[in-house]
Amino acid sequence: MLKSKVVLIGISGGIAAYKVCEVISSLFQAGAEVRVILTETAQRFITPLTVSTLSRHQAYTDTEFWQGTHSRPLHIALGEEADLCLIAPLTANTLGKLTHGLADNLLTNTVLASGCPILLAPAMNTEMWEQPVVQRNWQQLRRNSRYHSIGPGSGLLACDRVGSGRMAEPREIITKLQSLAYTQGQQDFKGKRILISGGGTREHLDPVRFLGNPSTGKMALALAQAASDRGAIVTLVHGPIAPELRPIAPDYKLISVVSADQMEAVIMSHLVESDIIIMSAAVADVKPVNYTAHKLPKQELPIELKLEPVPDILGKLGSLKKVHQILIGFAAQTGDIVKPALDKLKRKNLDIIVANPIDQPEAGFGTNTNQAIFINANEQQKTIESCSKLELSHRLLDFVRTVRVNR
Repeated sequence: MLKSKVVLIGISGGIAAYKVCEVISSLFQAGAEVRVILTETAQRFITPLTVSTLSRHQAYTDTEFWQGTHSRPLHIALGEEADLCLIAPLTANTLGKLTHGLADNLLTNTVLASGCPILLAPAMNTEMWEQPVVQRNWQQLRRNSRYHSIGPGSGLLACDRVGSGRMAEPREIITKLQSLAYTQGQQDFKGKRILISGGGTREHLDPVRFLGNPSTGKMALALAQAASDRGAIVTLVHGPIAPELRPIAPDYKLISVVSADQMEAVIMSHLVESDIIIMSAAVADVKPVNYTAHKLPKQELPIELKLEPVPDILGKLGSLKKVHQILIGFAAQTGDIVKPALDKLKRKNLDIIVANPIDQPEAGFGTNTNQAIFINANEQQKTIESCSKLELSHRLLDFVRTVRVNR
């Protein structure tokens, strides 16, 4: 999604500047062309040599700006060349300048000389971040459609304070940049309420043993991110997912559940308010009839495990959905993926089904990529070749737009 894109990175003076090195390296590996501007204070934390080595391109500072040795004004050339811009860390000082249109260095001049979407990743001490003047600047700047934000999150800061002000993690910043590269900041789902289920459910026999599946929740997290980046109000109801996959400062609401019964209760409580429901969760089909509240000794484990069906959440949603609501299901299949998906589409009264193979390389559970065939209620199909789960999510939202238009 970032291949051949020119990404301009502005680094201002904060300790979180060291995290940007990973962002630069990841962008280069993704095929982007990276240009980096360091403010004077940023150079006290990382050097131009470091970022030029990682980006494989000259790093720019105020020295080059004021020397004027380039054939064209440097801020004009950099601004016109950029497809995307990231400012990280965004300090209180740079935030104030951007909010009021001030331009006294290469970075702020380049921002004013460019027209591309700008992603802001603030980072500062909690007391600084919570100052009314800083919050006023932040809210004012975010009302400008050019600017998009990520974070800050909460956690242990370099000042040993635990609180808000922590810069988003590099992987989260990369994901946000990928969305911006795809949408160019378009908010075509603004105000729409999207309910998403994801991850696998666990049906416990006792506190440590359960029936489950390999779902990691990566697809649902990508769906939530894509929808949120396009302006939707997103609620993600998910089964257990690895802590390292959870964003530190998500733009959407996360609700954690374990079993199918718990997922059903939460989904149903949010159904009425939702415009679009995307059921990507790998919900268990059956559960043990008997649950024991203490760990069963090995010798007491049943030789034959009695099972009973879990609630058919998707089928229930199909019978309850209103005319204005769009219901989307997933069908993870081996072999022929279209025929069983079509059957599920009609049987569950869905508007769209996403048929995806789990027997193909780099597709299905636990992978970072996926492939699918989208099918709507009119049996129109769209094949999506292997791509990142985030790109597949955006393509699904594009497909949803065709359903909305044709209604």
